[in-house]
Parts: sequence; C-alpha cells; structure tokens
Amino acid sequence: GERVFPAPVRHLLGEMAAAAVLMHNSVKFEGTLILQIEGDGPVRLAVAEASLNESQDAIQFRCTASVQAPVGEGARLSVMVNVNNQGRCAITLDPRGRVPGQQAYQGVVPLFGDRREKLESISDVLAHYMLQSEQLDTMLVLAANDAAAAGVLVQRMPREGVGNIGQLGEEAAQSHADFEHVAALVASLKSEELLAQPPMELLHRLFWNEKLLRHPPSSPRFACTCSRERVSGMLRSLGRAEVDSILAERPVIEVGCEFCGAAYAFDAVDAAAALAGVPDATPEAPRH
Repeated sequence: GERVFPAPVRHLLGEMAAAAVLMHNSVKFEGTLILQIEGDGPVRLAVAEASLNESQDAIQFRCTASVQAPVGEGARLSVMVNVNNQGRCAITLDPRGRVPGQQAYQGVVPLFGDRREKLESISDVLAHYMLQSEQLDTMLVLAANDAAAAGVLVQRMPREGVGNIGQLGEEAAQSHADFEHVAALVASLKSEELLAQPPMELLHRLFWNEKLLRHPPSSPRFACTCSRERVSGMLRSLGRAEVDSILAERPVIEVGCEFCGAAYAFDAVDAAAALAGVPDATPEAPRH
C-alpha cells in the first residue's frame, strides 16, 4: 500500500521531483535522469527520477525515500539526511535503450559547500553540483507543499568563443552581468508565490522589462515505470534456488513497488513461468 511520509520528507521529495523535471528538460536527454541524496540521518535515501513518456512528448516523474526514524517538523537536510556531513548527492543520466556494457553517466558531490558548511536545501546542493561538476552558474528556486511542487531554473550556458565561461572580454563580462541580474530577480521569489501563481504570470511580474519567449508548455506528471514484467526480471536475477527457498517459507512472493505502492504477487506457478529457461544452478566447472 501507499506510505505516508512525514511532511518535511514529502516536501523534500516534491522539490527533488521539480528539480529532476527541470534538469531533464534542460539537458534534452533521451533516457532517465535520477537525482539521489543519501546520508546517515533518519532519511537514508531520497530519490527522484524523470524520463520521457512512451510517446516522447512529456516528462514523467516518480520519487521515493527510505525513512528509518522519526523526522521532526521543519527539519532540513542537515537533520534529515546529512547529520555527520558525510551525505552525498548523485545525478545519473541513464540512456534510453542502453546496450549491455554501456555505462550510465554519474556525477557525485557532497552535501556541503566549499568551506565544508552543510547545505540545507536541495536547491543549494544542485547549484553547487552544477558549478563543481559542469562549471555552470546556476540559480535554482524550488518549493513544494502537499498540493504542488514548483521550480525555476536559471543557467548561464557555456558558449563558443569570447562568451564562454572563464574567458575574459566584454562579451563574457556582459553575459555574467546578465546572469547575475536574472538570478537576483529569481532569488527574490518566495515559496508561496512560486506555488500559488501561474507560471507566465510569475515570469511577467519578474521580467516585466524583458521580452519573454514561451515554448509550448508540456505537462509533467507522476507515472511509475514498474511492471509485472520488471518484477519477473528481478526474480530471474535472484535465480531459481533463491526463489524456491522463499516459496518454501511462504505460499506467495509479494513484491511492493517503492515508488507507487503497487503490489505484485507471484505464487509457485507464476514464479515457474517467470523462471522459464533459467537453469537450476550454475553448472560446475569440469574436473580434470
């Protein structure tokens, strides 16, 4: 069944889902973007995934967390995840249709800043991540409550020639000044505004002096990619001996999806069908 997380965890997952959707859209990636934070607090793990739907015309997302102790009201990252400053954030880009042997790209950063100060919000962690791993100036404002999750991502993209990051020249200086101006306006946003106001209204109010170009809106939505076939694959990877030993103890193997709560049940007949073609055991090496 569906689990109910404490409010700070729900809001963290909402912000992570918004961030995953924004980042997936910004990198125009064909595959799954996985945003994950882990540490030694009561929230050992929090994960948000974003990918294109089957018709490739909208982003879908899902998220979950592993909560192993009570989380107090108003808890932030240092209390929830990063108690002893050992926590980390990983971003994985898993290509669609990845062939065996092909690696997913992964970048990992700690949950602290340049002076080892604990970062308290996922937006600060991701801005730091983009600067450290991609050398991209990034401003990210995220907000979530029990009704909605929202975010704004501003990035100064690298450009060829004089305007590229780290190079000097008037064009680079102007580009940096423009980014700082836009980032300062976005930083003035309050969570309540971000959650309550329609996107274009918010942008017109923030950038009333600028020309705004609107791309056709897409509608990100929650969708889980779990399926009975995937659970069958998991049983196959466990192997026949392990599955038989579980069925010896109970009549049905029950697997619940961590993301959406869907329950999958496999009795002995179902398990046999899932394991069709899987050998009884690894053949022993011939003796000489």
